[in-house]
Amino acid sequence: MTTGVIPGGHNPEPRPTGERMPQQRHQPGQASPHVETRTGSSVITARAAATFEPVGRSVATARSFVRDTLQGWGFADVVDDAVVLTSELVTNAVVHAGTHADVLCLRTDDGVRIEVADRYPEREVPLQGSAVNMGSPDREGGRGLQLCAALAARWGVEYTSTHKNVWFQLDLPERPVGTRAAGPSLPADLLPLADGRVRVAVIQIDRKGSISAWNEDAEEVFGHTAADVTGKPLSDLAAWPHTPGTGTGIAEALQLSRWEGSYGIRGADGRVTPVYASHLRVRDTGGEPSTVCLLVRDHERAVLQTPLRVPASDAGGASDGQSSDPFEVFIGSPAPDDLDGLLQRTVERARDMLDGDSAFLLLATDDETELEVRASTGLPSARQRFARVPVEAGPGRYGSARMPAVHDDLAAVPGAVPLLAGTGMRSVVTVPLKVEGRLTGSLGVAAEAPGRYSNEEALRLQFAADRIALAVESARLGELERLRRGSLSFLVEASDLLAGTLDRDQTLALMAQMTVPTLATWCAVYTIADQASDPYLSYVLHEDEELIDGIKSLLAKVPPPDPVPTPGARVWTAPGEHAHQAALRSSMRSLGLTGGPTRQVSAGIGPTLATASAVGGETVVLPLVARNRVIGMLTLGKPTDEHFRQEILELAEDLSRRAALALDNARLYSERTAISQALQRSLLPPGTPHIEGMEVEVIYRAAGEGNEVGGDFYDVFPIADNAYGFAIGDVCGTGPNAAAVTGLARHALRLLAREGLSGPAVLERLNSAILDEGARSRFLTLLYGEMRPQEDGSAEMKVVCAGHPLPLRLRQDGTVEAAAEPQPLLGVIEDLELYEQTVTLDPGDVLLCVTDGVTERREGTRMLGDDGLADVLTTCTGLTAGAVAARIMRAVERFASDAPSDDMAILAMRVPGLQKD
Repeated sequence: MTTGVIPGGHNPEPRPTGERMPQQRHQPGQASPHVETRTGSSVITARAAATFEPVGRSVATARSFVRDTLQGWGFADVVDDAVVLTSELVTNAVVHAGTHADVLCLRTDDGVRIEVADRYPEREVPLQGSAVNMGSPDREGGRGLQLCAALAARWGVEYTSTHKNVWFQLDLPERPVGTRAAGPSLPADLLPLADGRVRVAVIQIDRKGSISAWNEDAEEVFGHTAADVTGKPLSDLAAWPHTPGTGTGIAEALQLSRWEGSYGIRGADGRVTPVYASHLRVRDTGGEPSTVCLLVRDHERAVLQTPLRVPASDAGGASDGQSSDPFEVFIGSPAPDDLDGLLQRTVERARDMLDGDSAFLLLATDDETELEVRASTGLPSARQRFARVPVEAGPGRYGSARMPAVHDDLAAVPGAVPLLAGTGMRSVVTVPLKVEGRLTGSLGVAAEAPGRYSNEEALRLQFAADRIALAVESARLGELERLRRGSLSFLVEASDLLAGTLDRDQTLALMAQMTVPTLATWCAVYTIADQASDPYLSYVLHEDEELIDGIKSLLAKVPPPDPVPTPGARVWTAPGEHAHQAALRSSMRSLGLTGGPTRQVSAGIGPTLATASAVGGETVVLPLVARNRVIGMLTLGKPTDEHFRQEILELAEDLSRRAALALDNARLYSERTAISQALQRSLLPPGTPHIEGMEVEVIYRAAGEGNEVGGDFYDVFPIADNAYGFAIGDVCGTGPNAAAVTGLARHALRLLAREGLSGPAVLERLNSAILDEGARSRFLTLLYGEMRPQEDGSAEMKVVCAGHPLPLRLRQDGTVEAAAEPQPLLGVIEDLELYEQTVTLDPGDVLLCVTDGVTERREGTRMLGDDGLADVLTTCTGLTAGAVAARIMRAVERFASDAPSDDMAILAMRVPGLQKD
C-alpha cells in the first residue's frame, strides 16, 4: 500500500479533459437519477491518498486507512458510514475488478468526500433508473452502489480511458443546540375556565395513610362527609393513574416530602373527579408525621401548580429586551457538540447553580430499566462512571427517579442514593430528565452539609433539566446509533480477520488482540480439548505488555472458571480476590507484619501491586460455544474500580460466538491436516538406500497446499544381493484418490520384485491388480527398472517403460539420448505384452527419470517438453546426481512464474566418475 497526506487548502488536481461525468452506461447521455455529479463549491482543506494491491487483505487495510484518516480529521460522526462504503467499493475493485484500488479522502468544511478508483474502465457499473432491488442475499456483486445510495449525501461514478472512479460524500450532521420555547401573555377570553368559587379541598393523612381531616370544600367537591371518610385510607378513594412504567403509587407519593401531580378521587356518586394535588409532608408537635394534601379540580390546576420560572440570576441576563434561549442560559454558548462534553458541562453548571459540592448525571440504558452514571463532578472518585442503579425501587430511594426528590440528610436514610454512599455527601436534590413523558435520565446536586436544599431548589433544577432533556436525549440516541454502527463495522472486520486463518495459535492471538484494548484492558483465553479435559490457559494479553507475565502467573494460581454453556457474560471475582490477597500478603511481608523482622519495602512488591491493580476491576467470562460444545472461555477484565458497559458486553458476546466458531474450525483443520499428513507419509518410501558404486538422488513435489503425496510416486529398494529396483510413475489425476493408487502400486512393486520376477512380469501382475479395483481403478504410467553395479565401474540397467516419459541418458561427452522405448501404459487393457531393455551406464553417465509434471510445465502457450528437458540435461555433464536433480528442478521452477499445478518427481542415477570442478 502506498499513501500520501497533503494538508492545507489545495484543491485536488484536475481530472483529464476527456473525463466523463457519471451516467448510466445503458442509457448514454442521460444522467442517472441515483447519481449526482461532483460539485466544486466546497473548499478542500486536506487530502489523503492510498493505493492498495489487488489482494483480499487490502480491503481490511483500506478500512483502517479511511478510519484513521477521518478520526484524525475529527469526523467521528461519519467514520462508520465511510468505512462500510469504502469496504464495499474497494472489494469491488480488488476482488471483482481484480485491479489496484486508489482511495482518495478529501476534507471540506461541511463533510468528507471519498473516491475509490480501479483500473478496469471497461467493466461498467450496473445502475438502475428505478428503485434498487437488493436481490438474492447470496448475490456477491452490486451492493456497493446500493449502500452509497442509502448512506451517502451525494455520490457518483466517473469513467476515463484508464480508470473507473466511484465517489461519495458524507455531510457532517447538524447538531441541535436546544429547544426554544416562550409563553406569550394571553387575552382574557383564552384564560382557563373555573367555577365562580374555586374550592380547595384540604385533606390530612396520618402516618398510616388514613384520612384524619376533611374540610368543607372536600365535602362539596367529592360529596363525602368528614364522618364518612375519616379513618379510611386515601388509597380507597384515589384513582391513581396506572401509567405504564410508572412505579410510584399513592402510598409512595404520600411518603415524599413534597409531591405535585394529577390523579382522581372517587366521589359519593361513584364518579371519578380528576384533581390536581399538592402534597406536603409535615410533623406535629408530638413528632408524628402526616401529609397535608391540597386538591383542586384538574382544570383549575393553575391555582396550585408551581410555575416554571427562570432563576433570578438567569432572568436578569436578558436586560437588552431580547429573549434568551433557556438551554444556552444554562449550558452556555457554544454548546458542546459531543455527548460526554454536554453531560460534563451540565453537571458543572448544575453544581454552580445550586452552590453544591458535587453533581452527577445518569442516563437510561437501552431498555430503560437502569440508569447509568455518565458524568460527575466533585465526587471523591471516578469509580462511579458507568455504574448502574435500578429505576424502580422502594419509596424514598434514589432508584425511584421519575419525580423530583429532596433528601435533607442521607445519614438519616442510608442507601437512599446508592451512588453517594461513602462519598461524604449529606443532602441531595435529584430531578428527572424526561422527553415526551419518557424517562431518559436523572440529574442530581449534592452537598456535604445536611438540609441545604428545599423544594425551591428542586424546581429550579427541574426547570434546567426540562430545557436540556431533549438535547441530551438526542445526543444519547446519536451515541447509541454510532455505537451500533461501530459495533457492526467492528464485527465485520473481526469476522474478516478470523475467517482469514485456520491456524489455532493465530486465531487465539487474533481473539485477544481484537478485544484489547477495544473492549477490555486485559483478556485471557481458556481452551478445552475435549469433554473430559479441564480448561487450559492458552493466551493472555494486556494493553501494557509488561503486565502480561504477572497476570499469566496470577491466573495460573486461580482455578479456571467453570465451562458453563449459558450464553452471556457472567462476573468472575476469583482473579480480583486472589490478586488483592497476594498484594496484601506482599505488603505485610515487606513491612514485617507477619511475625518476622521489620524490613524496608522491597522492590518485589511493585509488580505484585501492579498486577493487583490491573485485575482489580470487573472481570467477566463469556463461553466459547461451537457446534453445541463449550470449547473454551473468553475472559475480559478491567483495572481497579472500572466496570463494563452493557453495550460492550453485548458486543463481546457477539464476538465470542464468531471467535468460537473460528477456533473450532482451526481445531478441526489441524486435526484433519495431522491425519492427512500421517496417512500421506505412510505412502512415501522409508528412504533411499545406499548403493555401492552408484549415486542416487530423488526430488519430489506434490501439487496442492498441505499435500505430501500426490499422483506421482517413486521408489528405490533392494531386491537381492547387488541388485536394486527403481520405479517412477504417474497415476491419472491428483489428490487423495490418486495417492491411494500410488500406495497400491509402490507396495505391489516391492512385493513382486522380491519374488524374483522379471520386470515385464512385475508390471503385468501390477496391471491386473489395478484392473481388479474396478470403478476405483486409474490408469498408470510407470518406468520400472533393475540396476546392478558392475566390477569394472559401470552399471547394468534393465528398464521397462510402460507409457511413461522416456528416461534420458547423459554421457560424459554431453550427448543426451533416450534410454528406452515406449510401451503401453498400465490399467487400461488386460493382456499386456511388455519387454525389458538393457542399458549399460559408463562411469560419469547419468540416467534421468522424470514424470510428466516436469516436461509439461507451461508458461502461456510454451511448454518445457522433452526437448527442453534434454537441453537442460546437456549442461549437467560432470555434476553429481544430486546436483543434476537440483539443476533440473530449478530450470522447471524458473520456466513459469505460476506455482506448479501438477505433481513432479525427478530420479537421477549416476555412475561415479571424474567430477567437474
